[in-house]
Amino acid sequence: MMTDPIADMLTRIRNAVSVERPIVEMPHSKVKRGVAEVLKREGYIWDWREENADEQSKDSGPGKRLCIDLKYGPNGERVIRHIKRVSKPGCRVYSRATALRPILNGLGISIISTSRGVISDREARQKKLGGEVLCELW
Repeated sequence: MMTDPIADMLTRIRNAVSVERPIVEMPHSKVKRGVAEVLKREGYIWDWREENADEQSKDSGPGKRLCIDLKYGPNGERVIRHIKRVSKPGCRVYSRATALRPILNGLGISIISTSRGVISDREARQKKLGGEVLCELW
């Protein structure tokens, strides 16, 4: 049984980037889809897509899968260099919009789960929304 699906998603991305895989797959959820959309909007991945169970092999199990196309530089440089889970099931971390600070002076992002969906820290400051800080990456 998996207790933290977001940490599992981040670990799958971290492991795939470390071995320079072009695609990473994981079980689908709405929050994971929101995180993938933020990563695409901020330029950390090329794209993401959902695949149904009938499009997969029999080994992958029932339900939808989320496939993320990872992004690398022209010489194979990693776009995602660091990815860290901030809020954990045992210790949730919440932040107001005014308390959100730029990661590495704006070179990185935090991903925030708000009442209006999953957004980056830049969007949260702009819309003056606070919420749960899911992860940081640069």
